[in-house]
Amino acid sequence: MIELTSARLEAYLKAAFGPDTRLVDYGDLASLDKQGMKRFGYGKPVLLRYETGGEIREGVLSVMRGDKYGHQFYWDRAAVLMFQYETSDRMDRHVHPLGLGYVDSDGSLLPLRGPQEFFILNEKLEGYDYYHDLKRIQEKGLASGDVEFVRSLARWLAEVHVCKSDDADLYSRRIRDLVGASECIMGLVDEAYPHPYDGYSEERFQALEHAVLDWRWKLGRYAHRLAAVHGDLHPWNVLVDGRGDFHVLDRSRGEWGEPAGDLATMAINYLLFGLYDRPCLQGDFERLYRAWFETYLESSRDEESLEVIAPFFVFRALVIASPEWYPNHPLAVRQGLFRFMENVLQDDRFDWEHINRYME
Repeated sequence: MIELTSARLEAYLKAAFGPDTRLVDYGDLASLDKQGMKRFGYGKPVLLRYETGGEIREGVLSVMRGDKYGHQFYWDRAAVLMFQYETSDRMDRHVHPLGLGYVDSDGSLLPLRGPQEFFILNEKLEGYDYYHDLKRIQEKGLASGDVEFVRSLARWLAEVHVCKSDDADLYSRRIRDLVGASECIMGLVDEAYPHPYDGYSEERFQALEHAVLDWRWKLGRYAHRLAAVHGDLHPWNVLVDGRGDFHVLDRSRGEWGEPAGDLATMAINYLLFGLYDRPCLQGDFERLYRAWFETYLESSRDEESLEVIAPFFVFRALVIASPEWYPNHPLAVRQGLFRFMENVLQDDRFDWEHINRYME
């Protein structure tokens, strides 16, 4: 809830419409009655009467109600309000938007003027993408510290996943997003591959989607697993300092989700690099893969993750096998990833110790 005061409202109006603006009155939308208006919350619009440029005007200040239909977080609701602000004026007879703003941590109402795009400023850290270490290993073999680095990363991830949340609706949303969101499984099928595509037929795409839908219903029973996650943990989002330490970049897709998603996202990259040498996982990248799973499962004691990980492997396989995003893969590498993602859906529980079963 937001504490509304006449001073805060007038400060907003002056910032939005100019320093000569003054608040005349405010209150309940129906009557300007300020009884009970000390707090302003979801579903309780406030009528503002103000003077600017010598003219009395009125406007309705409102926020969007949070709900379980994809609006749990303020950034969800911000996207809807930004859409309304941008497009309402382009529809005949639609009410005109007068302003768009946000409430900061101090309770001040601040305007946004003509937003077109948003940006973020992050700190600059020294280091390089973990991807470069994997390329080095591919070309020169394992060096001292490579396996221990994987173990360190896995232990860190297990600690992240310790933090749990009890919100079945949010878990359902995350699984729904995994299957149907524009940047997840069905979005990748539509947009990350040409159609028709010689490397993967339309019939195979359809069969894959049907299998994933079956998994969606299965994962509906695992809402108790909702945990803090990174959401996009791959070798291009891990910054290595060259001394065994690391930081991570670009947390994505929400603070909460299924921890097996993070586990799959990194693991499949060891498979990717290994497929460049042979049609199954052996050698250096098998050692890294095993270190990743052994350490994570030992640290987290989350054997249950193996029951839910399969569709997350499908999502990541579709990403890294995409000819649009990764145009230089040899055909054999893509075919290996396709075999893996189809076969992994056939088991109720992922047999991580015998990954090459899924490469046949």
